[in-house]
Amino acid sequence: SPAALAAASDIVFTMVGYPSDVESVYFGPEGLIANAKSGSYLIDTTTSKPDLARRIAKEAASRGVHALDAPVSGGDVGARNASLTIMAGADERDFAAVKPLLEILGKTVILQGGPGAGQHTKMANQIIIAANLMGAVEALTYAKAAGLDPRAVLASIGAGSAGSWQLSNMAPRMLDGDFEPGFYAKHLLKDLRIALDAAHEMKLELPLLGLAERLFALLCDKGYSEKGTQALYLLYEASLAGLAGSARK
Repeated sequence: SPAALAAASDIVFTMVGYPSDVESVYFGPEGLIANAKSGSYLIDTTTSKPDLARRIAKEAASRGVHALDAPVSGGDVGARNASLTIMAGADERDFAAVKPLLEILGKTVILQGGPGAGQHTKMANQIIIAANLMGAVEALTYAKAAGLDPRAVLASIGAGSAGSWQLSNMAPRMLDGDFEPGFYAKHLLKDLRIALDAAHEMKLELPLLGLAERLFALLCDKGYSEKGTQALYLLYEASLAGLAGSARK
C-alpha cells in the first residue's frame, strides 16, 4: 500500500494514470504524504495538474518531506533505453539531491522551476506532440489521396525540415497498421485537457490545442482509447474511405 511503502522508503517514485490517481496515492490517512518518513523524497513522474503538484509540495513540506513533480517524455522507447527527458519542478536543493537518480532514467534532466513547473513544461511538450502527430497523419493522408507511395514520401520528408520524432517513430507504425500503445490515446486526451484548463486559467487562446483535444475526444469516443496515439490515423483513413465511396457513387 502507499502507506506501507512510504513508511519503509527514503525515496518513492510514482507514475499513475490520472490526477485523481495521484490524489488517491498521495493524500489521505493511507497516502504517501501522511506516512512518509521525515526527510524522505516523493517524486511524481505522472503527467498531472500543475496546481496538484503545488498542493503536494506544500503538504509534504509541512511534514518535513520533500516532493518533486518530474514528468517524463520519450514514450515506451525512451523508457526502455533509459533515455527519457525529465522535466522537474522543485526546490533547487531537493532537485540536486535526487538528480543522480533521475539521470539513471533519462538523458535530459532539467529543473524548470519551483513546484508545478515540471508539469507546465510537460503541457508544452504535449501540445507540440499533438501538433506534430496531427501533421504526420495529415501528410500521410494527403500522400495516399494523391496516389503517392506514402513510404517513399516518408523517406523524403523525414530527412528534411519537416522531420520530427512523431514522423520518424509513429508514421511507420501507422503505415504498418500497428496501433498498439506506447502511449495511450486516452492519456494524451487527459493531458490535452489539463493543458486546456491551464491555458484558460492563463487567459490563453490556443486553437491548435483545442483542435487536438476535439480530435482525440472523437478518437476515444469511437473506441480507440486503449490504442496508441498513432491511432489518430484511423480517423483520417475512415474519412478518406468515406470520400472515396462518395466519389464512386
